Amino acid sequence: MTPPHATPTQSLPVYRAQALHVSDGANLGDTMGCGDDLMLDDVYTLAPETVTERLALHATDAAHMTVAEGSALGTPGAAIHLDCALTLMPPDGIVTDAIVLVEVDSAGDVDAVYLLPLAALLPKVPYALVGIDEGGAREKFAHLACARFTRGTRITMASGAQTPIEDLRVGDRVLTRNDGVQQLRWIGQSTVRAVGDFAPIKIKAHTLNNAHDLVVSPDHRLFIYQRSDRLGAGRSELLVKARHLVNGDSVVVQDGGFVDYFELLFDTHQIIYAEGIAAESMLIDTRTKPVVPDEVRAVIAPHNQTGLTGLDVTETLLDRPDAAEILRRASMR
Repeated sequence: MTPPHATPTQSLPVYRAQALHVSDGANLGDTMGCGDDLMLDDVYTLAPETVTERLALHATDAAHMTVAEGSALGTPGAAIHLDCALTLMPPDGIVTDAIVLVEVDSAGDVDAVYLLPLAALLPKVPYALVGIDEGGAREKFAHLACARFTRGTRITMASGAQTPIEDLRVGDRVLTRNDGVQQLRWIGQSTVRAVGDFAPIKIKAHTLNNAHDLVVSPDHRLFIYQRSDRLGAGRSELLVKARHLVNGDSVVVQDGGFVDYFELLFDTHQIIYAEGIAAESMLIDTRTKPVVPDEVRAVIAPHNQTGLTGLDVTETLLDRPDAAEILRRASMR
């Protein structure tokens, strides 16, 4: 299994439970709670001027995650459990999903409850609770954590051919950066609403020396080799999350409509080439394994450890509008 903290930190936009209260229903006045305490048809309202805060998590080799150092919320090291998935319906009838996360202390008692919305929630809007799924939280969360490419992305094959991702098949031979030619072991596919943390990130042509646009999931990590350390990371090899490069110009969020996502899994975690950009393949860990079929996970999971530990760039280094341009220049001779 992947060693604790070898996996990347995942930063999630969540609401504290106290930000949502029942404005109509059986639990009138109560705040958001665990699945066992919730009642269908209760109506929740988000307090005015409430914004999401970031909860940073590490996956471990256990059945839970822990609060990461530097998280804006939570106690570092505390266990986080995925309690349940909720379906909320506003007056316009367009439902949205959310996940309840529970932080527990060392004694196993509930210390805090958070709501992770999978689409934006609006203050003062009444949301009727129309679904409680205590078994579906892990799979919904897993899709957020997976490294995913979008339909039309061209992948570099062993032959050098550029093949659209939707045309790939299990067993195809793909070029990897560190291990040469590797066979695809599994391909995942899902179609979701392109909202919130499901909205893909478009890296426009030429932004990172790519000839064509690359569109990936927000936490998908791109591999950058700095020939000169222009970013000040202290090393030449970097992994950068796509969402940390968003600048509203050359790197943008494609919000709205639906998006077809694809996951590519190899025997080991790899760096492959998508539209000419080096990018990671899917990594199996505590967060992502629920989306992989049992028969595939049983064979691959023990060997899917990452050799890319320690390459992640902190968000603070990338918190500047010219981050993508700096990385482009740093990767050039």
